[in-house]
Amino acid sequence: MSTDGEVSRDVKDAANNAVSEHDTLKYHLLGPSLTKAGQDSVDQQKVSEIIYNASKGSKYFNNEEYKDKNLTQKIEKILARKRQLERVDLASDLRRADEYIAELEMSRDLSQTVVHIDCDAFYAAVEELDQPELKHVPMAVGKGVLTTCNYHARKFGCRSGMAGFVATKLCPDLICLPLNFEKYTAKAQEVREILADYDPRFESASIDEAYLNITDYCEEKQMNPEEAVTQLRNEISDKTHITISAGIAANAKIAKIASNRNKPNGQFRVANDRTTILAFMRDLPTRKVNGVGRVFERELDAIGIKTCGEIYPQRAYLSKLFGEKAFQFLMQCHLGLGRTKIQPAEEYIRKSVGTESTFRDMDDKTELRAKLRWIAEELEKDLTRTQFKGRTLVLKIKLHTYEVFTRQTIPPKAVSTADDLYTYSLPILAKLEKEIPNMKLRLMGLRCTHLVSTKKVGIDFFGLQPHPPLDSSKPKPEPNDNDSEWEVWPEAEFEAAARQERQDDMNELERLSQEQPQPPLSQEQQIEESNRRLKHGRAILPNPSPSSIPKATSNDVRELGPSVGFQKPATNPHPKAHSSPPKKQLWTCPICARPQEASDKDFNDHVDFCLSRGTIREAVGEAIPEAYVRLEEKSAVVPMAAAVGRGSGRGRPRGKRKGDVMVGNGRGNKRIFFGKGESG
Repeated sequence: MSTDGEVSRDVKDAANNAVSEHDTLKYHLLGPSLTKAGQDSVDQQKVSEIIYNASKGSKYFNNEEYKDKNLTQKIEKILARKRQLERVDLASDLRRADEYIAELEMSRDLSQTVVHIDCDAFYAAVEELDQPELKHVPMAVGKGVLTTCNYHARKFGCRSGMAGFVATKLCPDLICLPLNFEKYTAKAQEVREILADYDPRFESASIDEAYLNITDYCEEKQMNPEEAVTQLRNEISDKTHITISAGIAANAKIAKIASNRNKPNGQFRVANDRTTILAFMRDLPTRKVNGVGRVFERELDAIGIKTCGEIYPQRAYLSKLFGEKAFQFLMQCHLGLGRTKIQPAEEYIRKSVGTESTFRDMDDKTELRAKLRWIAEELEKDLTRTQFKGRTLVLKIKLHTYEVFTRQTIPPKAVSTADDLYTYSLPILAKLEKEIPNMKLRLMGLRCTHLVSTKKVGIDFFGLQPHPPLDSSKPKPEPNDNDSEWEVWPEAEFEAAARQERQDDMNELERLSQEQPQPPLSQEQQIEESNRRLKHGRAILPNPSPSSIPKATSNDVRELGPSVGFQKPATNPHPKAHSSPPKKQLWTCPICARPQEASDKDFNDHVDFCLSRGTIREAVGEAIPEAYVRLEEKSAVVPMAAAVGRGSGRGRPRGKRKGDVMVGNGRGNKRIFFGKGESG
């Protein structure tokens, strides 16, 4: 039988647990952008109270409360597991951790200078150029959910990823403007053109941030990194009238953290020195590291890791509590190690292309099919832009209860058109409707995986893969240097997971904004909803050429029709870069199969020379690749692919066209297109 004291203690423990859960939920509701610049002087406890009270009772609140309880239960299991581990001998785990640390230290590269630049309140700054009066008042971009806000608004606790109606409770005078990605993209391109002068192979992280490796630039210009970055920031400010902040460090991870130190319109450097790097990371909160989100932060905090310096004492437990990849990632954070290889974003291997749409609760089958069709059309645009088809098609839905379901199918062919995407995803939706009675959705998305590239690259005039020079040998395998080792680290996976967490948070906050009483969407708001689908400007664009390199014109680029479809600039647009020396561009002659310098005049002169009868005889007499055949005496040596379609009735219409060169005569004649006229 319980005594009064025991009952009182149980009640007190229950109350303490309730308070604890209440506090963790409030912290969770602060959103994904808690670490944004301009928040240092904000009373976050007051902000969390306002968000808590404003959203309490909503479906969003109930779902966040549910997720918070699940996370709390997960953390309890982690702590129970840690208590078990504390009672066993972990000497082997400790030794293995120390060996891994030693390996990482041996791979530390302090020879590179990496810069992370971040435009200050970018969308807001662009809007302020058109409306200067907004510079002096709190304003934000985005109405349902804020995508950014100026620094006046941030003083009130407003930030990106916050529901608009919550932001207006924090700052009643807040001015919210609709998104205009066309305007932001144009301004971003101005910035990118300047970045290309400092590193032609810079890496876009989003529409308003990028990584550069300025090692070669500083060496060439005889400048130290601080001078070069100051010059870069001033040039961007003078030419584009917006400001950027920058972080300078030995690797991308530290540069990203450093760029947030002196915002807005500032820069911060962490010297390329091991002692300085370790000191910088020691007191750094784990949440400041790109790749550590709210969930992982709470899990780490539960076992006593609040800063990167506190990772080391727990090193023996990490792999058993969080897995091997998390262990590796955290040890790299403790040591301040990260990737030094910077490359254009379009060169990364893409694993999927997808899009999703959020809406008010919807259960009408006709409306759901119309929404699926719209998503298919949007995905077709993304696939066309990224030049991919998908072998696997995935349908994602989220119920009004926030439960998420995904189903996939493998079409009989790679798909990319809206018709195919809709046709093959509709049966999945219909099956889900049967499985889930009275299905009511608030989100729907389509994603293509197992991608197939539709880019027509690396093919010659006849659609063949470029043939190597006759005297060429197989390239030697690249040495297993430090750069290749960095690529296998799990850093990118954690950063991608953190981005996805932020995106999911934005989607959930959008639901919250939709739950508030409001009039039907106006045309302006409908455009904003469409703009928001662009995932806040994360579309990847090819890097522009440096200003020192003449821009390609129609005379500099050879377009050879849809069956060939490649472009050959007259000059190499990339000067010496830090990653590898530039490769000389060569065009393969379709007659003799020998590589020639990529020059319009020289190449055409060579082809004319090759078409002479004597040269043909010489070419036939020499060692010709097996992919080439010799025609009759009055014909030329041409690739076999040129004969595709012979006798099939397909291909180009009969009859000579302008720009065609006739090789030989009689029925065996072939047309070779060299001109700049009509594409075949």
